[in-house]
This record gives sequence, C-alpha cells and structure tokens, in this order.
Amino acid sequence: MTSQPNTGSDPAAQDMSPEEIQAVIDRILSKDVPAKTLSTPGATPRGDGKAVLGKAQAISRLDEEHTRYDGDQQDLEERRALRRTAGLSTELEDVTEVEYRQLRLERVVLAGLWSEGTLADAENSLRELAALAETAGSEVLDGLVQRRDKPDPGTFLGSGKALELKDIVLSTGADTVVVDAELAPSQRRGLEDIVKVKVIDRTALILDIFAQHAKSREGKAQVELAQLEYLLPRLRGWGESMSRQAGGQVGGAAAGMGSRGPGETKIELDRRRIRTRMAKLRREIAAMKPARETKRANRRRNEVPSVAIAGYTNAGKSSLLNRLTDAGVLVENALFATLDPTVRKAETADGLGYTLADTVGFVRSLPTQLVEAFRSTLEEVADSDLILHVVDVSHPDPEGQIAAVRKVFSEVDARKVPEIIVLNKADAADPFVVERLKQREPRHVVVSARTGEGIPELLQAISEAIPRPSVKLDLLIPYDRGDLVSKLHESDAEIISVDHDEAGTRAVVKVREGLAAELESFVTHD
Repeated sequence: MTSQPNTGSDPAAQDMSPEEIQAVIDRILSKDVPAKTLSTPGATPRGDGKAVLGKAQAISRLDEEHTRYDGDQQDLEERRALRRTAGLSTELEDVTEVEYRQLRLERVVLAGLWSEGTLADAENSLRELAALAETAGSEVLDGLVQRRDKPDPGTFLGSGKALELKDIVLSTGADTVVVDAELAPSQRRGLEDIVKVKVIDRTALILDIFAQHAKSREGKAQVELAQLEYLLPRLRGWGESMSRQAGGQVGGAAAGMGSRGPGETKIELDRRRIRTRMAKLRREIAAMKPARETKRANRRRNEVPSVAIAGYTNAGKSSLLNRLTDAGVLVENALFATLDPTVRKAETADGLGYTLADTVGFVRSLPTQLVEAFRSTLEEVADSDLILHVVDVSHPDPEGQIAAVRKVFSEVDARKVPEIIVLNKADAADPFVVERLKQREPRHVVVSARTGEGIPELLQAISEAIPRPSVKLDLLIPYDRGDLVSKLHESDAEIISVDHDEAGTRAVVKVREGLAAELESFVTHD
C-alpha cells in the first residue's frame, strides 16, 4: 500500500517514522503473502521500499467460519461452486477445457483521498474498499492514499497523481482502478483517459456485490433499480462513430443519399429504455410491498413483539440469528453475504413469543440508490419493537461502524426504536477495545456468535426489553372451556398462578389487550 501525501500535507503525517508508516500499511493489508517490491515515483519512504499485499483485514481471519448452528450451508456451496481463482490462465490448451475452466480474477489498484479526519480513518476506509473488491471477485494488487483538501473536479486525484497512478497500474499489470468515493461522470472519464484502464467507484463496486448476492425476486428487482438509477446519468454515446449528419459525398465514401439524419440518437433511446424499465421495477416492488406489510400487520394484530438484527456488514448478524434460532441462514466471511431478510420465531425463557428478523448489512457511505431501493426491506428495522445493533468489536474502527449504521437508522426513521448494542466476535477482539465500547454504550451485551459466549445474557436482555403483556386478570374458566386455558398457554400470556376448584380453573394471568377483551366475561371480581 503506497501512501502519497502532497507537499502541503499535515506536518504530523510527514514527521512519522518509517516504523509508524509501516504499522499503518500493515493495518490496511495483512501479510498473508510475501511482500513484493514496488517502485513508485514520488512514493513516501517507508524504510524497506516494499508494499505489503495480501488479504484485507476487514474480512475476518478466524479459522472456523461456521458452527453447528449454521446448518448445512448448501447455498454457500452453490455460491462458491464457480468461484474465480487467482493465477489460472484464461488461454485454452484443449477444447475440453471450455466447460471447466475458471476465469482469472480482475487485478485492481485502489485509490483514495485523505481530505478529513485522521490518517488512520483514511487507511481504514481503504482497507474496507480492499475487502469490498475481494468480495466482488478481484485481486487487490496495490493502493494509493493521497493527502488533498478536496477532490480535483477533472480527475478526482489531480493530473500529477493520476499519472503516478498510471505508473502503478503499468508496473503491477492491473486492469481496473477502484476509487474510494463516488465519482462524477466527468471525473471517471478524465481518470480513465489518463490511466488507460477501466475505472469504477465505490458505489459501482457495492452495487456489483449486491447484484451477485441477491437471490429473491424482490431483492433482484431492488438491486436492478439501484443499478439503473446509478447508470442513468453515466451513459456514454459512441462518439464520432454515430455523431454524423452526412450530406453529399462525405469523405469520398459515397455516403450521400440515405445517410442524412438527426445524428446520434442512441444515447437518448437508451435513456428512455432505462426510464421505462425503472418505472416497471418500481411498480413490481410496490406490488411486492403489500405481501410484506400483510405479514407485518398479522404480527401486529396478534401483538407479537418483533426484534430486528441490524448492523454493519460482516458484523455477524446471520451467525447470531442462527445461534439464537437455528435458522440455517447462509453465513460467509464476506461483505454483504446475505441481502434478503429472514424472519424466524423465538421464545423467551418464560414462553413469551417474538420474531427475529435478519436485515441487510450497512456500510460507510451506503449508496443512496440502495437505501431508496431497499426501503421496503429496511422498514423491518423501523417497525420493530427492539433493534439488536450488532457490532464487530474485532474491527479496527468499531466506533466508525456504529456511527455509519446509526446514520442509516436516521434515514429510515428508526432512531426512536429501543436499541441494544451487541458487541460480537468478543473471542477475537482486544479486551481494551471491548471495555472502551462498554463504557461508551451503556446498553450493551458482549457475545460471540461463534463460541456462544454471552448468548444467555443476550436472551435475557431481549426478554426484558420487548413489550410484555400488561393487563392483569383474575379468571374463572369453566371446565367445558378448556380451549381458553389452552389458548393462555399457547399465546403470549404470562401465567402467574393456576388453581382448580369445583367451579372451574382459576388463573391469575397477564395478557395483551386483544386477548383481555376476549376473556372479559370470565373475569372474577372477588
């Protein structure tokens, strides 16, 4: 990872020792593979002249990815069946390889700006971009962080740094540049003209991951809508190959009659088709919404408490759902592994039923297109009675993750919902970081979905936080109405005492308002 501040950068960053610079580099990319020498013009000296390459630390490095609570994980086997691998040639040596070859990974170089915050914040953001690129199916070769007050309007990095990025691309043999920001169409074109390879931004990368992992009909429609919204202002025409309004003997090519026309119209036709497709997708998503609302209304009518599991991507939400309910939801050590919400029923230790809903993960600078497209899914969070905000305490910047998730909560009107901070992956975290977060977040539970540590305490916290029956009744139920006694045991009711005498079953219970109205005729006033 090559850190390249401008000459006018922060003096504190310029005065860093080679050991401190190397420590920053090691935080971005781990040393899973041997470092290789990379000569970059104008690179900041680091003492050994090497860039550290390897697997991004934003993806957990735990040896055991699954537990017995995760089930068979058949969906994961299907997803990995055609995984592209590094180092394999795409050149065919035998015709029989057509059906079995695997494609070479895209080779990418990362680029980001350090315009605000600390250097550690900029490095954490680039490390996360590396993890996103690996999840999308690419091989990260190198990265560049530039100290700059604001992005260049033409090329994002500025012409000088763009030329340095071009040298890095040439020396590493990369075929793609990924920028850690959302680029304007003009910035993307300007940077591509200089580096001469494909340039994509952070938003396009996240949308690509969502497109790979969406499984349900609603999820696929939501992702396609978000992609089209992103693509619409970024369409490109064919340039001079279609921008002609010929007349006479043009260029000596005898293209006179039959060649006159309005010039280039393909881009306008593409825009119209995209808008038509977007309108159709919005109608389809709106048609799917009533089914979700009906299920939610049934739970509300039956007064079933709902608990939403939300948090940063790869924080362990699906693993936690599997641990609590044996749901068998797909678990993968990757960002945005699961997109489709999963709802499962659970019970407290005293028999009170509630639902647990696993939701899509969040990330810093979550594209606004995704927030809008997935709004119907994110309503599970806003309409819940309790949010389990899962935080990966083994991550280098858990406080930044918490802030990013709460920002999305505000966008979907979920900030008023009671929240429990679940400090997950405690078995792999620094105890000092765990203690720091415990001091910052008064309502917390420390757990490990992998080992089961803290799960009983979490279940107890859920039991105390969800709405409980509040109407206390003294009942005398005749023996010929055993169905009501059975209903008290099956429904969300707290049975305080039960006794039997000649008149029938006497019970002291706490029930919800709906059931209280049904039992009104059996209330005693002794």
